[in-house]
Amino acid sequence: MIGVGSRRAGAAPPGPNRAPDNRTVVAAVLAATAVLLAAQAFSGGDARIVLLLVFVPALLGGLGTLAQTVLAAIWVTGVIVVSSVVFPPPSVTGRALTLLSDVAAEAVVVVLCARRIRRDRELFRIRQSAVALQRQLLRPLPVLAPDILLYGRYRPVEEDTMVGGDLYDIADTPYGTRLLVGDVQGKGLPAIGTGFAVLSAFREAAFRDPALTDVALALENAVVRHNAYAAQNGETERFVTATVFCFGPGTGVQAVNCGHLTPYLLGGGEPGTVPLDAGVPLGLAELAGEVRTAEWFDLPYGAVLLLVTDGVTEAADAGGDFYPIDRRLRELPDRSPDALAGAVEEDVRRHSHGPLRDDLTILTLRRTAGSDRPAEPREPRPSES
Repeated sequence: MIGVGSRRAGAAPPGPNRAPDNRTVVAAVLAATAVLLAAQAFSGGDARIVLLLVFVPALLGGLGTLAQTVLAAIWVTGVIVVSSVVFPPPSVTGRALTLLSDVAAEAVVVVLCARRIRRDRELFRIRQSAVALQRQLLRPLPVLAPDILLYGRYRPVEEDTMVGGDLYDIADTPYGTRLLVGDVQGKGLPAIGTGFAVLSAFREAAFRDPALTDVALALENAVVRHNAYAAQNGETERFVTATVFCFGPGTGVQAVNCGHLTPYLLGGGEPGTVPLDAGVPLGLAELAGEVRTAEWFDLPYGAVLLLVTDGVTEAADAGGDFYPIDRRLRELPDRSPDALAGAVEEDVRRHSHGPLRDDLTILTLRRTAGSDRPAEPREPRPSES
């Protein structure tokens, strides 16, 4: 899914780093001043302990506002001036050097604080732009459709960008609720262009084409056209693994698999994979000479369909062993669809013991009470033909 970083898709962006409130800053500065002046007095004035106060504005320069840093610098300079009068250095030159060094240090701290605040604001604007882009590309989760309720988690490998190479979308069409899940070759920002081409094609074809195989063909053509454009501009050509689903009346689900990981069915027994032919990824069908075919499987009421990308199945531990999703699904306790997605994510992170190495997508869905609605004509099941 092209989606949001460490939060759910559609969540509000975080604001710039919050500075400590003024009361806390005043209390901390006064406390540090009292402690160091007491230590200075206890030392008899020989040691220059009070000079350690210069670290107070330095800390605020990294955490506080510019006004807090400037006021703290002025306060510390005043305290050092008074201290140099009460506990004068051995020479006038030493006193002058002490004051000049303090003023220079505080000036540097203020300049660095101003630069940090300007950089934080620029990063915040960039993150807002990423959130706006993500909202245009993805539906926020969860999504309630007439046939299904969709939950999920998405974590891009480049979490600060909030967008990556995994993709998903859902469409309530006259032919039933159609769902797309996919994974662009590569990861992170370079894969966004191909993912956007696939999503755009799906949003048009899902409503236009009665046959699910024609929807898959439209996605195939979109990837081929995008790769031709990329080649003209010296960019990398990519393929996309994807599966397109259609949920209609009853428990039947139609699917066209284009080289993507098979879904998992949980509920009513041992978790297991849905037997779908692998197919070839989008962008490679002509080279492989493959004609897309639609398959059927049953999603009973109360069962959960789990869809993942290879960011889950190829998450490796320190020894290089991939996440054993088949075994772990059997060991995880029964959960709601939303809780299941979170539990799988946490389990994957425990297994990998470190940062993600690929975009990670986990989608869980369950049929809703509206699954018995009438639908427009569609491709018949083999038993109906």
